[in-house]
Amino acid sequence: MSTEDRARWDPRRLLAGARTRVLLAFVVLLAASTLASTLALRQILLARVGERVEEALVQEVDEFEALARDGRDPRNGEPFGDDVEGLFDVFMLRNVPTENEAIYTFVDGELYRPTRELSGPRLRERVLELGAVRRAERGEVDTTEGRVRYLAVPIEDGDGRRRGVFVVSVNLGQERDEVVEAVQTAAGVSLGVLLIASALAWVIAGRVLAPLRTLRTTAQTITESDLTQRLDVHGDDEIAELGRTFNAMLDRLEAAFASQRAFVSDAGHELRTPITIVRGHLELLGDDPLEREETIALVTDELDRMARFVEDLLLLAKAEQADFLHVAPLDLDVLTDELYNKATALADRDWRLSGSGTGRLNADRQRLTQAVMQLAQNAAEHTRDGDRISLGSSIDNGVAMLWVADSGPGIPSGEREQIFERFHRGGDGRRRSDGAGLGLSIVRAIAEAHGGRVELDSREGAGATFTLMLPTEPPQEDGTT
Repeated sequence: MSTEDRARWDPRRLLAGARTRVLLAFVVLLAASTLASTLALRQILLARVGERVEEALVQEVDEFEALARDGRDPRNGEPFGDDVEGLFDVFMLRNVPTENEAIYTFVDGELYRPTRELSGPRLRERVLELGAVRRAERGEVDTTEGRVRYLAVPIEDGDGRRRGVFVVSVNLGQERDEVVEAVQTAAGVSLGVLLIASALAWVIAGRVLAPLRTLRTTAQTITESDLTQRLDVHGDDEIAELGRTFNAMLDRLEAAFASQRAFVSDAGHELRTPITIVRGHLELLGDDPLEREETIALVTDELDRMARFVEDLLLLAKAEQADFLHVAPLDLDVLTDELYNKATALADRDWRLSGSGTGRLNADRQRLTQAVMQLAQNAAEHTRDGDRISLGSSIDNGVAMLWVADSGPGIPSGEREQIFERFHRGGDGRRRSDGAGLGLSIVRAIAEAHGGRVELDSREGAGATFTLMLPTEPPQEDGTT
């Protein structure tokens, strides 16, 4: 048996496993419902026994009273009258009690013709007492054969004198024994059903939870060097949805790890180059003052570039933190004029203000200035002296727009999806800058921190327009606007 199989059949894991908990919950629920239904069945059957016995007693008495009232003596065809013995004899001949019934008759207080012997002192004592009743009486008495229910009615002559007593009884113990036997049979059947249902529930729970075990196994095989494992998902239930969600999570993790590896590789490359330059020049540094001055200037420039690169990386990392923005109300037209005045100092271009929106928005002035200046710097780097660069703004339906449009060579269609990625630097028509390719990533991070986005409109050979689309109310920390 493999290690995985031994772990699967470990008693402690089985007892704590979801499959066992599901089965236990099912068994407890089914057992409780079975017990409740069995007890309810017993009570219902006992109640019906009582009703049936009562109906049998009343029926016997009604039949006897009907014979006494309307019957005739078969020996002479005359009414029975005061012939109580003849009445009892005819009734006994015509009515045969059931196995659980007994009839006792009394004439002038003396026991006349019982259909069954009086067994037990308590039954004998009570039945003999009934021979003297003067009105109908019903009750129950415990005997050696079980509990007996009875109904006694007196018989009077025409002058109102009591001549006899008619008593009918039914043994409840035998009736109840039949109920107990039926309930025991039902309980046995229910127990068998419970065992079979529990076995089926164990199998079904295993099938239902199989995707979860597969998910666990897949998760255990995933390492930071191998994120290619995926679940084979079928169906549209909650577990299938969990599998699809897990696969989507793995897709995101794989993309994140790939991006992280690319980031580390690109960052290492960007830092390795200036470090190599600085080390090389320092190793070859001589005693000539002029050479020392040139080397120090070169090393200082490379260190400045490294410092700028590190600051950009720290800025991108900080963009995911809650305190990245310091939001305050801004007048869009005033901000646009400030941005335009700052942009004109970047390079000798044909700067134009193509629009100035009127309205207010809540935003971080410094971050927006940083983003727009980055776009303006990119536009200046990819145009020549005297080329046109436009800057403007507007507000429409609660969305503030800030754009920078240049008349440069445009962006090739193959680069438009990757241009905002970190360390991506354009080629094939747009001149490469001296930066590390983080500028547009910073612009996108600032826009997304405001709850907005960056849109690009470009045609190769016809310039490019970058537009910041910002809601006038940026998102709060809980994601609301």
